[in-house]
Amino acid sequence: MHIISVLITGLVAGWLAGKVMRGSGYGIIMDLVLGLIGAVIGSWLFRQLDIQVAGSLDFLLMATVGAVILVGAVHLLGGTA
Repeated sequence: MHIISVLITGLVAGWLAGKVMRGSGYGIIMDLVLGLIGAVIGSWLFRQLDIQVAGSLDFLLMATVGAVILVGAVHLLGGTA
């Protein structure tokens, strides 16, 4: 059951990153990938900044921040994501 909540949160985080960075989502698969990779990036960043993640909304925020960073990096490197 936990994996389903992580996947749903990753999907929402990727969709939010798409809205923030481009104005629309990237499609369900790419949103999920962005959200999941964003969660890894956000987790690392939040640990470095000593920010504690306690609940689902905190995890969503962390994953969204990571996904936005990922999309921004891809844009800076000239990619299309």
